[in-house]
This record gives sequence, structure tokens and C-alpha cells, in this order.
Amino acid sequence: MLKNYFIIAFRNIRRNKLRTFVHLLGLSLGIAICLLIFNVVWHAYSFDKFHPDSDRIFRINTIEEWETGNIFQTSGTNGRLGEVIDEELSMIEKKGRLYALFEVMVVIPEQNKVVGRSNKVAFANPGLFEIFQRKWLAGNPQTALLEPNSAVISESSLEKYFPGSKANEILGKEILWIDASDSIYAQVHGVVADYTENSDFIFTDFISFSTISNSQKEDWYGLQSWTNLNTSSQLFVKVSANSGKASLDEGLAVLAKKYYNDSESHPEFIGEPLTEMHFSENFDDTAISKTLLNGLIYIGIIILLLACLNFVNLETALAINRAKEVGIRKTLGSDRGQLVFQFLSETFVLVGIASIFAVFMADQIQVYFKGYFPGNFQFTSVNTLSLGFLFVNALVLTGLTGLYPALFLSKYQPQRALKGELSQTRGFSLGVFLRKNLSVLQFTASIAFIIMVAVLSNQMKYITSQPLGFSKEAVLFTQLPFMGDKAQRELLANRIRNESFVEGVSLSGNLASSNSIWTSDAYAMVEGQEKQLNVHVMNVDSAFVTVHEIPILAGNSLGKTAQEIVVNRNFLKELGAEDPHEVLGAVIRFGRDENTIVGVVDNFNARSLREGIMPMILTNRSDYQHLLIVKLSGQQNLAYAKERLEFMVNEVYPFEEGQFTFLDEVVEGFYEDDKKIRGVLGFAAFIALLISVLGLFGLSSFTISLRTKEISIRKVLGAGILQLITLISKQYVVLVSVSFVLAVIPAYYFSSNWLQRFAYRIDMPFQLFAGVGLAVLLLALLVVGFHSYEVAKTNPAKVLKSE
Repeated sequence: MLKNYFIIAFRNIRRNKLRTFVHLLGLSLGIAICLLIFNVVWHAYSFDKFHPDSDRIFRINTIEEWETGNIFQTSGTNGRLGEVIDEELSMIEKKGRLYALFEVMVVIPEQNKVVGRSNKVAFANPGLFEIFQRKWLAGNPQTALLEPNSAVISESSLEKYFPGSKANEILGKEILWIDASDSIYAQVHGVVADYTENSDFIFTDFISFSTISNSQKEDWYGLQSWTNLNTSSQLFVKVSANSGKASLDEGLAVLAKKYYNDSESHPEFIGEPLTEMHFSENFDDTAISKTLLNGLIYIGIIILLLACLNFVNLETALAINRAKEVGIRKTLGSDRGQLVFQFLSETFVLVGIASIFAVFMADQIQVYFKGYFPGNFQFTSVNTLSLGFLFVNALVLTGLTGLYPALFLSKYQPQRALKGELSQTRGFSLGVFLRKNLSVLQFTASIAFIIMVAVLSNQMKYITSQPLGFSKEAVLFTQLPFMGDKAQRELLANRIRNESFVEGVSLSGNLASSNSIWTSDAYAMVEGQEKQLNVHVMNVDSAFVTVHEIPILAGNSLGKTAQEIVVNRNFLKELGAEDPHEVLGAVIRFGRDENTIVGVVDNFNARSLREGIMPMILTNRSDYQHLLIVKLSGQQNLAYAKERLEFMVNEVYPFEEGQFTFLDEVVEGFYEDDKKIRGVLGFAAFIALLISVLGLFGLSSFTISLRTKEISIRKVLGAGILQLITLISKQYVVLVSVSFVLAVIPAYYFSSNWLQRFAYRIDMPFQLFAGVGLAVLLLALLVVGFHSYEVAKTNPAKVLKSE
């Protein structure tokens, strides 16, 4: 019996080629996109779930409210909290302290070998390995990180630092880590296996936290103060079995109140579940936005639903063609349950074939969108996870798409079906209602997607055309060792200045525009009273303003000492001054010193255009200037200039990469996520529109075929081709118009919310809304007009000869 069902299903699929094409293409696209999104979501939620009792592990976050009213949340915590948290809160079973180090030079003294720089080195206490357990290849887990200047390395570091050695052979060997402030010698006391599962803990070298033992080091790393906040300092806790996030947050609130009661600063602490770390701040910048992830899920569901709507719409419309089949089957003894199963089996076969095509489509789509996926994401369409998804998805889609058409077809009464009496003359018909409204829903989604893409495109065009207040063209930069030899830096800068293709060189601690920001409080006398200003601080040299061609409004570009500062126009505005020359010589209290304003520059966007320009102070602190910025002269071969500059850096710093990056690439990178959103929405809009047009193509083909005789009679009575096309098309004008009205509301809501993220933004382009609606209407009329024209030009004699 089951075999017969599937044989009949294959025959019906083969017999109705147009119907099969529309269903397969629409369903294949929907399934392929959902398969990709499912794998991306599964991958994102798989991070760090393998740790024992992961539901009881939390990372402590700090929340501060700035004077501007903005809420700032970070995964960093102050050092003092890490010292007392387990003493203050009884629910804490274990605490793990971690301080991440960046751009650390690794040296093996015994071999006199410089390994290179690493971002996978951190200070850690023994509790970190108690919370995040690993397989130990050598060493004692309880004592490996107890003593100062002891270290634990991973198996990958073992192979890199001591190739060919076994884990127990390198215990006691010394490694030198050189960071910005110190040279850290430590002996290897343990070797652990690397994680094979997905994890955000990328570190391979762990130096004992007790190595930061003297007050000078604690002060440098910012661990002595309750008010010093650094994202490198991270604190993890494991709570008792009867505790959870609510009780942890409650205890942290009491603790914050105790230690900040008399302080001007009033931060809050909360526990972030370990599984949320991949969606906030992780250690290698591979975190994925949960909002973006949810958006992908919604897009996948919408596209798949559009394909399902196509199926239901076309199947109910084509029901008349199978009425006699139903009547004959019922006459021969088939009950309704058997008929439902027959039609569902046909749907299952269609969905199964579509799933096979979807596997190949998904492979092609992921190649095209490879840059949109996380760097550590690998898509495989044929594995247990994907095949399981496809099977479950096929069952769900069979029920969603096939159940109503099956029930609709199987309810026909045999005597009426065999007579062709299928129309319901009175009352409400669900089938007619669906055929009138499902296409409206499809085009609503398509138009909404297209409008959002149009708004995003116009905003991106707007921000990329805005003047930034500085020159970013032909400007390159590279990083030099932080707090390295000042004389060595200046020697390299002078050598580069002598190159014919170089227009200017600056040594700086900041780029002209970047995602990083240093804010501080400054105090100035305004109308006899000291006024506090929240300012953006940039550490630059005297050549910085000239290299970036920032207009100077008054005074000099910068002083030679740290006590001489330059401010921007918005700083003037905060002081209530209009003439830039008024503030020259004014004394500003900033940091621990009093500083004199020696120059005023025009405003420039030191951050992305999502933010306004803050009052700014440019200060010259040469010890911390580790960025070498080079402005090339015009009409130069940029590739040659870049190669030459890198060669010169490597001559002076042979153990550094010395790679130069163009500043305009950094600025473009500010909007990389927005470009990806636009790309995803654009693809979704194309697929949604394609599925809608496919549905309209199949449905209009069928409905027009039902009116062939009517059209022929009208033609005999004198109707012209244009009149006939207008007659047939007018219902579709209403359909698309209703879709447009429904689409405007969600499109406006989501576009407006997205535009609010930018301080510099376009006005809502309502004319684009109308243009999109008109374009979709014309496309729909072209599809319907194609069928209408074919029928309208048919010779009436061929149609009416049997009448």
C-alpha cells in the first residue's frame, strides 16, 4: 500500500511539470537558507557548553553609567573585586582570575630562540583550571600555578616552543614573555591538552597570577584600585548548586554598595552566564551579535513560510483538476484518511526532492557568503547534524504545507466531484480566502525587505560620502613595540621621512579614527567657576595634525611637552568661547597636572559616524606612542611604497611583523557589520521576491486558464487585447497595493530603529517606499501580463469550437 502511494505521488509530480517546478524551486531555496542558518546558530550556541556544571559558571560584568546618561557594560572587572569576592559571597564555590596580555613577545632563553608575538598569553590563578578543567599531560593541577614565576602551557605551545619534546621532559624549563611593562621569566610547571570543542578560551600560555606580586606591578596592571577598570582583567566564578544568576546578582549588589558607598563612582556588578560570552565580549573578537543571529532566524523562517504559502496557495487553486480523481477513489472505496495519507505522501516526496536540491544550493550559497560567517565556522551539508535537520524539517514541512490541501481535497463528495459541482455558491470559503490573501502576505514580506535594503543602502552611501575632518587617503600605519626604546622609534621615523615618496610621518598612541577611545575628566574655569568636562583624549605628536591635514583654527599643532595641549572646536563650545584665539594660554586641569592650551583644531570624527564628536584634548606623551603613521605623497605606487616601508621597519625591528595597514580600510571597517546586514537583507529580499513571483506565475497561469472561454467571448464581442489584459490584471493591482500598505509599517519601524544608531543619518526616504512599491507592481503586472497576452491573442474559434 505504501509503495503504491509513492508510485502515484511520483506520477502526479511528473505529470504536473509547472506545479513541480514552482514547488521545488521555492522549497529548495527556503530549505537551503534554513539549513545554513541552522548550522550557524547551532555553531554559535555550541561554545563552552562542554565544561562540567557550565550552567553554574558566570563571568562577572561591570556596569557603569556615564555623565552623558549612556550605560556602559563591560566584561572587565577591577582587581580588588577578584581578591574579595569569594570571601564576601558564600555562594562562590570557586573563582578564576584571568588577566589577558596582548602582543607578548615569546622567547626561549635556553635555545636563544625568538618565537614571535602572541595574543594567547594570560596571567591565571589555580582556580581557573578548577572551573575550566583540562586534561593534564604533565604537572600537578593543584600546585602548578601557586608559586610566582611558574607557568602552564598547552600542547600546541609545547610543539611550537619545544618541538619534538614530550610533556614531562620540559617541566622546569624557562620561558621569557616580554610585554609592554616587563620581562617575565617563568618555569614550566605543567602542560595541558588543548580544547578540541568550540571554546572562546583561546589562551595557550598561563603565567601564575601570583607573579604580579609587588605593588609596582599591581599598579601597572591596575589591580590595586576599586575604580580602575580594564577589560583585560576578567573574573569567573562557579556558584553552589542551590544558587543561580538571581542570587549571584543580589549578592554582587550588596558587595558593590559596601565598597562604593562613599565613592563618587557607583558601578554595578552582574553575573553573565558562560554560554552568553560568545555573544558579548570574547578574547579573539569572534563574538557574534545575538540580535543579528535572531534576525537570521527570523529571515530564514519568513523565507521558508513564503515557500510554504506558495505550496498551499497553488495546491488549493489546482484542487479542481484532481476533483474527479477524488470522486473515483471514494466511489471505489477509499476513505478520507487514505486520501489524506496519499496527498501527504505526495507532499513528502516533493519536500524530499527539494531537500536534496537544497543541499547543493546551500553549498553554493555558503561559498558566496563565506565572508559573512564567523571565521571558525565550517559548513558541511552532509553530516549527522545537517541530515537530522533535513529529515525533521521534511516532516514538519509536510505537515505545514500538505495537511490543509490534503484535507481540502479529501472532503469532496463523490457525486458532486464527478459532476464537476465544486464551487461553493454561498457562505465563507476558506480556500477562496487563502487564494486571495496568501499572495498578499508573500508580496508584503518582499516589499518590506526591499524597502529596508533601500534605506540601508542610502544611509551607507550617505555616511561614506561625509567629510571626516581629516585626510585618510594614502595614510598607512603599523604598530611598534609598546613602551619600546624611544630613540629607536625616532630613528626609524627619521629614516622614513627621508624617503622621496613620503610626505609626512607621525608617532602616535592613537589613529585619527578608530574603535578605541580614551575618555577622561578635564576641569576648566568658566565664568569664575570650575567646570567639569568629559573629554575624548588622544595621545599624538606634533606632526599628527599636519600628516592628517586637520585644519588649525588657532595656535600651534601641538606642544613639545605633555603639559601643552591642543583642543577641538567642541571643547571651545563647552567653554562658551567663540573665537579660538580666546582660549590660547588657558590652563586646563587634566589628569594630575595643569595643562596649557597652545592650539585649537577643527572638529574631526575620531570615531564612527554612529557617534557625535566629543570635546577633545590632544596631548603629547611620547613614552606611549607606539603607532608609526605615514602619509604618502601623491601619484605614488602604493604597493611599492607599502613594501618598502615594511622592509625598513623589519630592518630596525627584525622580530616584528611590521605590516602596514591603510587608514581608509580601518574607517570602512566601522561599517562592516552594517554592510553584512545590507547584504543579508538584500539576498533575503531577492529570494522572497523570487518565491513570490514564482507563486504568482503558477497561480496566474492556472486562474487565467479558467477564464479562457470568458476571454474568447469578450474578444468576439469586440474587446481589444489591451482591454482584456487590463481586465485580468486589475485584481493583481489591488493585491500588490494592499501588500505595499501592509509592508510600509514593519519596514518603517525596523529602518527607523536602525537609523537611530547613527549620529549622522539621512531623513527617512519616503519617496523610496513609493518607488519600491511601484517597481514590485510593475514586475507583478509583467508576470500576469505575459499570461494574459498569450490568452488574449489566441484565436477565439479554437477555444469556442466545441461550444
